[in-house]
Amino acid sequence: MIFSRVMKKTALVSGASIAGLTMAYWLHRYGYNVTVVEISKGLKKGGSPIDIRGDAISVVDRMGILEKIKAAELITSIEFVDANNECIGTLNGLGKDSSGKDIELHRNNLIEIIQDAAGTDIEYLFNNTIETISQDNDSVAVTLRDGQKRNFDFLFGADGVHSAVRKSVFGAEENFNHFCGAYFAVLNADENIEGINAGKMYNIPNKMAGISDKGNSILLFRSPKLKYDYRNAAQQKQILQENFARDGWQIPSILKTIAASDNFYFDEISQIKMPSWTNGRVALIGDAAYCSGFPTGMGSSLAIQGAALLADAMVENDDYNIAFQKYNDSLRPLVEQVQSFVFTGLSFLVPETQDAIHKRNNGAF
Repeated sequence: MIFSRVMKKTALVSGASIAGLTMAYWLHRYGYNVTVVEISKGLKKGGSPIDIRGDAISVVDRMGILEKIKAAELITSIEFVDANNECIGTLNGLGKDSSGKDIELHRNNLIEIIQDAAGTDIEYLFNNTIETISQDNDSVAVTLRDGQKRNFDFLFGADGVHSAVRKSVFGAEENFNHFCGAYFAVLNADENIEGINAGKMYNIPNKMAGISDKGNSILLFRSPKLKYDYRNAAQQKQILQENFARDGWQIPSILKTIAASDNFYFDEISQIKMPSWTNGRVALIGDAAYCSGFPTGMGSSLAIQGAALLADAMVENDDYNIAFQKYNDSLRPLVEQVQSFVFTGLSFLVPETQDAIHKRNNGAF
């Protein structure tokens, strides 16, 4: 890379998660003054363990964090159980690709590792968000919730599937969101970062419940599209009650814990599909641009690869229009391939019939 070609430009990254922090790392490394704005009070933590696969492993190696990631690797083991909690099948190495080189770790570990690698010169604006966005040929102007009005050379939206940056600059979410026919809830019981990630998975047709040895839980169910507010936790808890209240195993206990918790995440399984991830001086990365749906197991890897590819293109091309076009053209084939896996992953997690559950449990998936 030719670092001298990049002057001290400014960039605002919206979202302090995997995509946003990776983008901040590379931009800072390439000589930008970087600001990260995040609506939460701190790093965007929580969520299920994630996988780093394929070329994303090469990216984290370039970042100098591969060994730290390997040190935090989880050994995953799943027992398929019946309503009496009897083991009726096992799966070791859940999510491993054919090469066996991918790495699973807690999401919290990964974002902490990336932030630490990015260094202390990045400006973080937590408990804040972008209220307005305007741009011209030379800069992007934003107004923040705390009243600040600031200008940047570039804005990168890494603010997730319900991206406010995307809504403001590209249009309404319904123009790009493709529902995949299911909903899920994740409950994080602790911040445990150690060792083995053993768990149990219980299925009845069109539904799944899982509990890890750390007490973290997941509920997943197929459904026609529902009308709900993704910011209304009480409404989401009611949806879960309506869909799981008559089910057995440990589901009643999971529902009781969720009902008393403010530390759970509920959403539809969906994908974001856009004709372009860039508009003027604004670019989207990660789930904001090309959410693949968590059953693909590739969301984090796409976030890492996409951020690195975009930053590389910007340092290699003086004209950001060329860089943005290279980003759109180069990453799209991989995104489309990964997105095509979502229904295969969903069939594995939530078989539609008892016969399909039996075949999955016995390795005939």
